[in-house]
Amino acid sequence: MRAFLLMLPLVLGGLNARAQTWKPPADSARCPSKWGAGDQRGSGNLMNPETVLRAARLIKTGEVIELGQVLDPAVMPFFGGRQLTIMTKRTNVLPQSNRRISNEEMVIGEIGQIGTQFDGFSHQGIDDGFYNCFTQSQMASRNGYTKLGVENVGALMTRGVLIDVAALKGVDILPDAYEITAQDLRDALKKQGMTLQTGDAVIINTGWGRLWGKENARYLKTDPGIGVGAAEWLALQNPMLVGSDNWSVEVNPNPDPMISSPVHQIMLAVNGIHILESLKLDELTAKRVNEFAFIIEPLKLKGATGSTVAPIAIR
Repeated sequence: MRAFLLMLPLVLGGLNARAQTWKPPADSARCPSKWGAGDQRGSGNLMNPETVLRAARLIKTGEVIELGQVLDPAVMPFFGGRQLTIMTKRTNVLPQSNRRISNEEMVIGEIGQIGTQFDGFSHQGIDDGFYNCFTQSQMASRNGYTKLGVENVGALMTRGVLIDVAALKGVDILPDAYEITAQDLRDALKKQGMTLQTGDAVIINTGWGRLWGKENARYLKTDPGIGVGAAEWLALQNPMLVGSDNWSVEVNPNPDPMISSPVHQIMLAVNGIHILESLKLDELTAKRVNEFAFIIEPLKLKGATGSTVAPIAIR
């Protein structure tokens, strides 16, 4: 009975959210971006010496907590037919007296969109338009995108803030397809005694990462995450990026069956805010580390839509 009562507000919250919908804004309402016509960095422009120094001041013990999942093709979940194959090869067996040998590997896979992954602005758009109204026809080529490639992001170091919504609700894992509202985010921040600042890396714990490599079918079928209202509220806080321990950051399927993954459009195409998916948050949450220095650098894959990453938190 106690478990039922704990879950009831979550279920009712999801039902109430079903009345909300979203329509993409006209190009004239979102372009040019606030960083100017032609800009390709979006929220990456918030990276500057001030954000680095502010993050550095949070380091008290020097403890490093890794936030990236291990890329193990044998156990990791793959969404939408994505794949990863690692083939090792011996590259040298040399005749010198020190008997040196060496090994390498060939990696075949979509390393822009697997594992713990960072979404670039060419990943998701609205019709033919992407961030800052660059168009598919304008920037697509067979060898990557000529604009909005992930190589434009560069290194990011800023204040990281964990918003633990699962802890707010008193559960280890939020229910399947639970829509996190703006009020949930505000309540969790209040409980943690925190406020957001411009340029933060906002990390949301749903508990869904506990399923990684254990219940992959459930992990990929649906996921709890932020809805339209929460996404629009977060965008107003001007973060450097928004991430989560689920595979899409946003709730899936969306409570409105007429729209698909609108949070990706709200963040990437409308507001130029990067998304970080499938984070490993178990250590961060277990130690109740809610504020930390956050460091990430996507691979410099020219023209890629995103990058597999291994971010870290330092406290």
